[in-house]
Amino acid sequence: MMPNLDPRTLKNMMAKMGIKSSEIEASEVIIKCPDRDIVVSEPQILQIDAQGAISFQISGSISESQKEVKIEVSEEDIKMVMEKAGTRDYAKAKEALESANGDIAKAIMELSGQEQDA
Repeated sequence: MMPNLDPRTLKNMMAKMGIKSSEIEASEVIIKCPDRDIVVSEPQILQIDAQGAISFQISGSISESQKEVKIEVSEEDIKMVMEKAGTRDYAKAKEALESANGDIAKAIMELSGQEQDA
């Protein structure tokens, strides 16, 4: 901000440039990412409209939480793992793929190791 300007003068200058701002009251802001959620508690939100482009300025207490990503495996991958590992157990092949996060080679090695141990 510019030093020695009172907020009213600054708001008037911004209005002359076509920039409008307003505060938004909220109790929490959540930003959802593919692998995590960012939570802003007790937020102070400023909505800024600059010639039709709307943006938000958010500040507050920030915390993050990781999401559990569920891997979906295809029928083709399961069949390939079954074939290469030499097993007929569909459920074990699917479970091995899911625990390997979809990594076919890792799932085959895991199943092959189980078959040798049994």
